[in-house]
This record gives sequence, structure tokens and C-alpha cells, in this order.
Amino acid sequence: MKKEHKRMAGVRKLFERNKQYPLKEAVTLLKKAHTVKFDETVEIAMHLGIDPKQSDQLVRGSIVLPHGLGKKIRVAVFCKGEEAAAAREAGAEDVGGLELIEKVKNGWLDFDVAVATPDMMRELAKIGKILGPRGLMPNPKTGTVTNDVGKAVREAKAGKVEFKTDKLAGVHVGVGKLSFSEDALLGNIQTVIDAVNKARPQTAKGHFIKTVSVSSTMGPGIKLDAAEYRVVA
Repeated sequence: MKKEHKRMAGVRKLFERNKQYPLKEAVTLLKKAHTVKFDETVEIAMHLGIDPKQSDQLVRGSIVLPHGLGKKIRVAVFCKGEEAAAAREAGAEDVGGLELIEKVKNGWLDFDVAVATPDMMRELAKIGKILGPRGLMPNPKTGTVTNDVGKAVREAKAGKVEFKTDKLAGVHVGVGKLSFSEDALLGNIQTVIDAVNKARPQTAKGHFIKTVSVSSTMGPGIKLDAAEYRVVA
């Protein structure tokens, strides 16, 4: 524990806790704060100016990160017939219909993204309580319920991420690994910010993106200058 306190104390000296930094400087600080032996994941967190209790103010979407996520993405596709061949050709690790659903029922969840054709959704609803809480349920709003399963698989493997506001109007998205170049992290982070801004509900008023911060798995949260990203209705 003392070693951990010493490590964090050293990290804290690199930046001012309550200061808001330009994005480029924040990414530089994150990389300097790397003191552990594994490749940390970088995440962006935003607090939005919406009322999460209002269904017409929920923010949700997906975006393909230009520099990927830095990890292998396992894709399971629930489909049958010709779509199954397209899914395998695109690189899906697991493809099937009712037999794959039964496999999930029995506890198998060895995949990161699930894609399904529309005709499979009625059967998939039977395992919704398994997939939903884990963020694995296919959804047409994020392009994971589609007849073009090949495209969906390729996008998932290229670094497609989903974002959705939580009960506190927050959005949290992984944007890559700390080993990425600064330019790659900057590109991924800016892509997410732009996508969230684009998904702004028409009913949202005032400042949309209220606060923004970036962090790594074991590192500190560094606040960004939210004024750079604020769009006022």
C-alpha cells in the first residue's frame, strides 16, 4: 500500500488536480504518468447537460475510431443462411443461430461484440437478460442489428465503439492504449467528442458537454478545457 501511495504521489506532482488542460497537453501528461508494467487503456469521460430521466434526451451512438482500440476484438454473429458465410469471411470468430444462443444460455460469453440479423432478434430476446447487463445485446441504433453482417463485423474489428449516457448523464468511452502515439490518441479522442456533440438531442438546452476528462487504467483523471467543446443551443 505504501508503494502505491508513493507511486500516486509522484504522478500527482505532474499536474494540478483542478486545472483544466488543453487536450494535447492532457495526453502528454497521461503518457508521462505511466508507471505500471502493463499497457493501460485510455478512457474519456464526459458529463452532459441533459436530463437522463427524459427519454428524448438520452444520448447514444457509435463511431469507428480512426486508430482502433489496440486490442483484438472477438465478434459473435447470430445469423443463418448466406449471412453466416459473409460473417465468417469478414473475420467473425463465432457464427451461428439457435445453437449459438443455446451456447450463451449455458454460460458462454467469450466475445466482445455481438451482431445479429433482424430475423434473429426474437430468439435473442430470450437471452436479453444475459447480454443486456454486459452491454452485448445487438441494437439497430448502433448498427449491430443488420442484414449486412460483413460490414458490421469489419467495423467492430476496426475499432468501433458505442457510447450511451448513464443514469447520471455521464458518457465513458475507451479510446485506445497508452502505448499509442500522442497523435493517435488525440485523433481517437477528438472523434468521440465530435460524435457525442453530433448526437446532441434537440431538446437539450444550454451547455451540452459540461465537463470532460481523460484517464488511464491506473493513472489520474485529467480535466480538459471543456470550453473547447461546448456547443450552446
